[in-house]
Amino acid sequence: MLKQKSSEYRGYRNAGIRMREEMLPQLGQLYGARTRAMLPAVHAFDKAHTVMLVEEGLLARDAGAAILRELRALDRDNSVVETRAKVGGGLHSGEQYVIRKLGEDIGGRFHLARSSGDLSSVAINTLQREKLLGVMRGINRLRRVLIDLSRRHTDTIMPGYSFGQHAQPMTLAHLWLSWAATLARDFERFHGAYRRINTSPAGAAIMVGSNFPVNRARTAELLGFDAVHENCADAILELNADDSLEVPSVIAVLYHSMAKWADDIIQWSTSEYRFVDVPDRYCNTSSIMMQKKNVIGPAEVKGASAEALGCFVSSYHALKGTTGLPITERYYALETLWRVADNCARDLGWFCDLLPALDIRTQHMREQAWMHWATATDLAGALVSRRAMPWRTAHQIVGILVRLCEERSLTPAGVTPALLDEASMLYHDKPAGLTAPEIREALDPGKFIAARTLRGGPAPAESMRQADLFLLGTVDDEKIVAAIDARLAESARKLEGAVDAILG
Repeated sequence: MLKQKSSEYRGYRNAGIRMREEMLPQLGQLYGARTRAMLPAVHAFDKAHTVMLVEEGLLARDAGAAILRELRALDRDNSVVETRAKVGGGLHSGEQYVIRKLGEDIGGRFHLARSSGDLSSVAINTLQREKLLGVMRGINRLRRVLIDLSRRHTDTIMPGYSFGQHAQPMTLAHLWLSWAATLARDFERFHGAYRRINTSPAGAAIMVGSNFPVNRARTAELLGFDAVHENCADAILELNADDSLEVPSVIAVLYHSMAKWADDIIQWSTSEYRFVDVPDRYCNTSSIMMQKKNVIGPAEVKGASAEALGCFVSSYHALKGTTGLPITERYYALETLWRVADNCARDLGWFCDLLPALDIRTQHMREQAWMHWATATDLAGALVSRRAMPWRTAHQIVGILVRLCEERSLTPAGVTPALLDEASMLYHDKPAGLTAPEIREALDPGKFIAARTLRGGPAPAESMRQADLFLLGTVDDEKIVAAIDARLAESARKLEGAVDAILG
């Protein structure tokens, strides 16, 4: 007899059924390792599916109660993952466990109308939404940190850069508010991905569902999904995997920004910049160069960002191919995705801790904000507003002035009315006519910042307006996450309540 003894049940893939020989143990171990992270989600699906079968009359109430009782035992023992992993079977570990406990006549009934397809798709979607939510919380926390820091640094003037050269002055508040604006867009991307991910594949089986009248909406409700995939082929990741590409893509986009910010901090901490001092707890030293203080924390973010991009590329290649072909390959990409998502939440938390701890050298930053001609545009602006010059004329005159000062080793502090007149005469045989106080005011970085009161500018009052606005957006997005958490908690209560009702 080929039927297995219940106490030794090893699953449906055994020699003598469809296959002539046993699977290589190494292959089974690979499958078990890959699916381990999915086991809590599969456990919930096992319970929800069993509840639905009983409610729809597809499984006798006594049998359903016996199955749910055994599944509940794993909850009481807090051994869902360990016991299922020990039992084996990966996604089908619940069935193997119950058959060993109750025999095939009972335990062999609750896989009705399911397949590895919807088992894996439900588990993957559940894990993806968990990872997305973890990162969404981190995004909102960092937004609050940046907004709070910005309020404190509206007068912290620093150089802006383009092409790696001093461009125009800005404030640390202005820069950090730009980071907060970026994170607001990241949240929108993550929330959009969450909405699309949180759609239930349960009941789709492998692509066409079942001829048994399962209630897909009920299973979705018990598992916390907001909707049901309307097309069973679309529901199964082996067939249509765009959502499993979207999650690594939004993480990679976020990491692109985080790596840039990490680069900023590393650069600011160098001897050449000396804008900030990074606390020693985020640093290491050299085994040979004892004077070194290596900023390790931000460097870890840069490395993690490379893996995030690699995860998207791996996912793209693993999931492409003809419909129904890329099945095993996707697990390789998913293993990386779980790690990348966890790293992303970790690194967002790291930014939240590090940024407030930076020792910011405000005076040095302010000095650098005009020493390399970053305020030259406002000197040209003074020629326009005070001497009615065309902008291009003023632009050319100040360009000549900068060249003359560089040739004579003069800084902006050395500009005199005579020197500006000399530049003006070289350009169009007319003196500039600005006084020394007018020149000093035009080149002053504080005046430069104060004059940028336009919407989106770095003037302190405008930065405070932006901070208020960005905080409102953050609060709204925190409410979104809180509402999601509440819906998921309510679904979990419904599931356990439905189990209680069947157990009587």
